[in-house]
Amino acid sequence: MENPGLDLVRGTLDLLILKTLTWGPMHGYSIAAAIHRSSGAALLVEEGALYPALYRMEAKGWIEAEWGLSENKRRAKYYRLTPEGRRHFHQEEKTWNAYSAAVARLLGQKAARSTIS
Repeated sequence: MENPGLDLVRGTLDLLILKTLTWGPMHGYSIAAAIHRSSGAALLVEEGALYPALYRMEAKGWIEAEWGLSENKRRAKYYRLTPEGRRHFHQEEKTWNAYSAAVARLLGQKAARSTIS
């Protein structure tokens, strides 16, 4: 059975979009495709989650957008990181790394005996 993709929490989606944009400006479809490809097809970003996240991040000043032509010569909105977005990404990346390391430590522990009587 094929993995349909994992649901993404809003903060995680923001982090993944910002990471993707560290590679350069991209339009929405390219962002979703890059996340899907880079995650080994484990993460699927639906349009209904992607575009509200892009608009929200644009309103916060983390990304900027401008119109351009896509690879297939269609008009597309290209997003790029702002300096504030780059700072925010690095801060959130540190938080994510600390969080995921803590979860990995917990999951790696053997079952402990309960001391609760």
